[in-house]
Amino acid sequence: MRFLFFHSGKYASWRWHGLPALLFIVALAIELFSLQLLATSESRLADVYQRRHAAEQRPDPDIVVVDIDDGSMSGMQEIAGLWSWPREIHADLLEALNELRPRAVVFDMTFSVRDVRRPASDARLDEAVKASPAVYLPAVRLAAAGDGAGAQLAPLAQPFGLDRIGRRSGPTHARAAIELPHVITRDAWRLGLINSVKDGDGVLRRYPLFVDVQGWALPSLPARVAAGLGGTLPAGDELLLRWSSSLHRHYSYDALYKTLIEERLRLGEVERRAFDLQLQPLFRDKIIVIGSSAASSFDHHLTPLGSNIPGVDILATVIDNLKNRQELRAAPAMLPFAFGVLMIAVLAWSFAHRLNPMAAGLALALTSLLGLALADAALARGYLLPLATPLAFAWTWYLLAAIGGYLRERRSREQAVSLFGRFLNPNVVRRIVEQGETVESLSGRTSQVSVLFSDIRGFTTLSETRAPHEVVALLNRYFERQVDVVFRHGGTLDKFIGDCIMAFWGAPVDDPQHAARAVAAALEMQDVLLAFKQELAAEGAEVGDFDVGIGVHSGPAVVGFIGAQKKLDYTAIGDTVNLASRVEGLTKGVARVLVTRETMQACAAVGGIPGGALDGVHFVPRGAFAVKGRAAEVELYEPVRKLP
Repeated sequence: MRFLFFHSGKYASWRWHGLPALLFIVALAIELFSLQLLATSESRLADVYQRRHAAEQRPDPDIVVVDIDDGSMSGMQEIAGLWSWPREIHADLLEALNELRPRAVVFDMTFSVRDVRRPASDARLDEAVKASPAVYLPAVRLAAAGDGAGAQLAPLAQPFGLDRIGRRSGPTHARAAIELPHVITRDAWRLGLINSVKDGDGVLRRYPLFVDVQGWALPSLPARVAAGLGGTLPAGDELLLRWSSSLHRHYSYDALYKTLIEERLRLGEVERRAFDLQLQPLFRDKIIVIGSSAASSFDHHLTPLGSNIPGVDILATVIDNLKNRQELRAAPAMLPFAFGVLMIAVLAWSFAHRLNPMAAGLALALTSLLGLALADAALARGYLLPLATPLAFAWTWYLLAAIGGYLRERRSREQAVSLFGRFLNPNVVRRIVEQGETVESLSGRTSQVSVLFSDIRGFTTLSETRAPHEVVALLNRYFERQVDVVFRHGGTLDKFIGDCIMAFWGAPVDDPQHAARAVAAALEMQDVLLAFKQELAAEGAEVGDFDVGIGVHSGPAVVGFIGAQKKLDYTAIGDTVNLASRVEGLTKGVARVLVTRETMQACAAVGGIPGGALDGVHFVPRGAFAVKGRAAEVELYEPVRKLP
């Protein structure tokens, strides 16, 4: 299929394809570098890659989770009662864990409200936290509407570790609404925010490293832990999380508490030391995250791996990403932009040069698959390569260009039908249009053709006794019959020149038998003339010397649409046409139909038309004649049907 149209030079092609492609490139730049309206689509595609490679991501064995799961909720009722438990329970567990020398203990539960009924219990936890080498506590950024009555931020710089992290500090008088662990005395605070960030579709894919609070860059709890343990934080304020389908090692709070507290207390001092030596490998130098996955905690989130992922596991994943620097790194936006520009530019070039759009679509599909495979491989190596946006722009451009090309082609074909219908048999027109030919593709061709001129003689006598409108009607009746003959023999009607008909064979559809068909048409036109004269005589008209002269010559001619944009004619030009006209002028007093030697030889070369009008036709020499514009005389022949 070709998308051709009348104004289809190089300038028009680039006007139709280059300028829209440039607009698409500008829109792509705006989307990638500013609007990012397709960011959710990019993220969902990245989720697919994450799920594909989640099994390859192994959780760090040095990070363990102590989980208050549903079993712990029921199993601890005899010891601690219903939730919420006395905080001395956590103090007992923390003191026992400290004996096993963990690297850090991270609580994923807030201790913001003091237990007025059990202050001693709160005091036990406070003492246990103070005695621990590295306990990290969560804080929660509340709605900014309450900042006026919130806590002063300057005194919180040390608990949040800003001196160690080296991030910016804000105004000393600034206040912010932050939920703080008031159960623990301020001197023991190692704080970090646990506010999560969800994308527009509700999926948690990123985690804040720092939160801007009244000009202060407060770290999240995972960032605080990583920095506190001597790690280097990545640049930026957010972390693109890399997920694992496997969980970090979990210990049920209930089972661990009963093992470390109840069973251990029943042992003697010697047995207790042996017991601790057995447990130490499980917790020594580990980062222990204590939180709840129980349904009643309502701390579950939607992630790329699915729904209902507990917050404590997310916290462990973020710490793992930071500790091992396995977070995803977003590729520079210039890479997908360059990819999109290349695809759109190549598509524009292919459409401007009228390449097969199906081939362009196939190439685009293969490029898309290659790009998606590249993005998948990049994510497996820790890089997020967003290619959905440039692919969406490229496919949109392709579809619009293909639809536009189809509409222009249909308009071009309709134009071709309208134009060719004036010159050709409708069946021939249909064949030409089905082949995808148009005005441009059929112009400027040099073809081997046979040109016929048919001129009326003695029409003056016939027209003198008739009114002008009757003369016109009479001519139309005659031309109608003769045009039918031309079309019936596969000829192309070129034009009417007064009372002369010009037609040719061999274009726009190549025909090796063009000469034979032209001669057959000339003989039938002669028969139609005689029948028309008889018809006029039967009507009582004086036909007088009304006759016709027909000349045919075969040779090369330039064929195509010639004229202005608003008035085009499909015609043949060249010496072959001029000679055919001269031959028609030489018929007077010689024969109704004369053909040149070239036409006779062309008929003989193909053996006529089997079963056609040239069966039984022979050519009678009528002499050589001088023709204006030619040095040599032209040999002419009269085609004559043999008598039966």
